[in-house]
Amino acid sequence: MKIKNFRLLSHDLLAGHGGMGEGLSISIARDGRRILWCAHESAPKNFTGVDVTDPRKPKVVVQTELPHRSMRSNSLECSGNILAVAYQCTKVGMQPAGFELFDVSVPETPKSIGFFDASGPHSRGVHQLWFCDGEYVHMAAGSGDFVPTHPLDDQFYRIIDVRNPSKPEEVGRWWLPGTHKGDDAPPPVRHDPQWDGGFRAHNTNVYARRPDRCYLGYLDAGMFVLDISDKANPKPLCQWDNSPPYKGFTHTVLPLFDRNLLVVTDESIHDEAVDWPKLIWIVDYRDEHRPVPIATCPTPTREQYGAVRGRYGAHNLHENVSVPTAWNSEDFIVGSFFGGGLRAYDIRNPYAPVEVAHFAPPGEPNAPTGACQLNDVFIDERGIVYTVDRHVGGLYVLDMDF
Repeated sequence: MKIKNFRLLSHDLLAGHGGMGEGLSISIARDGRRILWCAHESAPKNFTGVDVTDPRKPKVVVQTELPHRSMRSNSLECSGNILAVAYQCTKVGMQPAGFELFDVSVPETPKSIGFFDASGPHSRGVHQLWFCDGEYVHMAAGSGDFVPTHPLDDQFYRIIDVRNPSKPEEVGRWWLPGTHKGDDAPPPVRHDPQWDGGFRAHNTNVYARRPDRCYLGYLDAGMFVLDISDKANPKPLCQWDNSPPYKGFTHTVLPLFDRNLLVVTDESIHDEAVDWPKLIWIVDYRDEHRPVPIATCPTPTREQYGAVRGRYGAHNLHENVSVPTAWNSEDFIVGSFFGGGLRAYDIRNPYAPVEVAHFAPPGEPNAPTGACQLNDVFIDERGIVYTVDRHVGGLYVLDMDF
C-alpha cells in the first residue's frame, strides 16, 4: 500500500460485488443514518447502499439487481431522499435505457417512483447524470430521435424536468454541431483511430451558484460551458480542446467560482497506460468566452510508478457537488487515477499545483490486472473520503490530513 496524508479507516468488498462505477452520493435517512449510494460498473448489481454513519464500520444495507446483464448503472446522484440512477445498455436498441428515480428514505427498501426512457435504435441510454437540486436531471444520453453521424457520437446533453418524478419530461438538449445527421455543420474531424473515443457528452455539471451554466465534458471535443438560462435553448459560451496533440476523452469540468478557475480532467481509457499522460488541467476562466490553460497537476511518470497494469491516469474528481452532504474546497483538488490510486493537490498557487496526499491500495487477489483501479471519489461534509475500485476492490473509506 502506498499512502501519504490519507488514513485508511475501513475497506468493504461490498458483499463480493466490488466492481464499482462512477456514481457516489450520500443521503440522510429518516432515522438519521448516513447512506452512501454506489453505482456498479457492470451487472448483475444495480446499486448498493452502505451505512457509513460510523466510517470505521461501513455496513451494506441494500444491494439491488439490474433487469438483465447487458446493461449497467454507471452513474447516480441523490437529491434529498430521491435517487436518480442511469441505465446504459451494451448495444443500441436495447431496453431499459434511460434513468430511474427511487425514493430511498427507507434505505433497505428503495421504491421506484419514476422512469425516463432514453432508448432508441441508435441509443444505448444514459451514461452519466447530475441531479442536485431536486428539480432537473442533467445527463449525457442518447435518444430515440437522435441519429448520430458516427456510432461513437451517440450521446449528447439533455435536460429533464423531474419536479413531477412520476412523469419526467425533457425540456432542453444540445449536441456538438455535425454529430447529428441533418446538421448544417459538417461532422467533426475524427481523432487518430487509436485514440478515437467519440464526440459525445460526459459529465454535465450544473451548480446552485450558477444554475444558468452547464460545465460540460465532451470527450474528444474537449470541454464546453453552456448558457442554460433558457433551458429549451442551451448555447455554448466557449470551448477548450487540448487534443490533438493530447489524446482526448475530456471527462470532468469543475468550476472554482471564487477563483475564476476551471479544473478539467481527461480520462485514461487504455490499459498499460498507452494513452499516457492523462492529466488534471488548471484553466484560467476570468473571461468565460476564452478559457486559458495555466498548469497541470503533477503525476508520477510510468517509470517512477513501476510496472503499469490496467489503466493509469486521471479520471474523476470530487466535484464540490451542491448538496449539504458534500465537502467543498477551492484550494484542494482530489482525484482518482485508476492504478495511480487517489491523489490530492494543493492549488492555492494555481500556476504550481503540489501533490499533498496519495493513496494506492494493493490489488485484491482476484483483481484482473493485479492492481487497484480507483474509479471515483466523493468527500462528505465531515471530510470523510470515499473511493471505489472499478474491478473488484469495492469501497475504501479514508480521512484526510492536509
